[in-house]
Amino acid sequence: MTLHLQASGGEYWPPSPGLDGQDPSSLANCILESMDLETERTTGSRGSINFVSAPEFSSDPVTPAEDIPAAFPESEVSHVDLHDWYSRHQACLRFFLDQSQHTIPVQSVAAFVNIRLPCQRVPNPVMNVGTPASPSAAATVSSRSYIRRLIVTGQDTPAILRMFFGDDWLAGVGCVWRQERLNYLFAAKSDGWASTKTAYDILPDEHTPFLRPLREATEEELDMAETRWSEWLAMEDWMLGSRSPW
Repeated sequence: MTLHLQASGGEYWPPSPGLDGQDPSSLANCILESMDLETERTTGSRGSINFVSAPEFSSDPVTPAEDIPAAFPESEVSHVDLHDWYSRHQACLRFFLDQSQHTIPVQSVAAFVNIRLPCQRVPNPVMNVGTPASPSAAATVSSRSYIRRLIVTGQDTPAILRMFFGDDWLAGVGCVWRQERLNYLFAAKSDGWASTKTAYDILPDEHTPFLRPLREATEEELDMAETRWSEWLAMEDWMLGSRSPW
């Protein structure tokens, strides 16, 4: 398997967190033959860096049906069956902790967007769900931090989300992904580039290496964002209840 990263110059390359070189063969059906990671475009040449995994990984390219439509019906964002969603979300989190974070492709993406995986966090690494370094360590792992970083760097493709969170990622973390895409639009509209970047930095040293415009935004998604933004402006002006314009 070959992982292609389009380099954009040394100024955009973040300090890489430490990587564990574990490659469990149980992920053979979850690793993609190739992925293109897009960074900031600058003038000059763009190189290519190849990451080659161990031979036991077979290719399992995403099918066209898995190229998830980016339509954002309101029901999918605002109304969630919490009982069904939570069990699926926990399954995605277990997949991430027990399996995918220990693979070279996921470690490569994490290093590229400058965010440490749970197994790389010192002094309390979380190697899997069952054996955290401290009793509370596993409970502090959130899928949202990783989804946010993938979104703002333009790496939130269905293929990469599937690689991180498993085949059921859309049911387990899909609503988080949709919420955070809207939040990114709101953050960009609220203030300038520097403030938006700061909002997505993780201190002390996991700063966002670059920002990309929201990937493949759809008209439905932008319409929903406009509606939500108008509701927020009404909130700022106390146009609520009987004063609501709607």
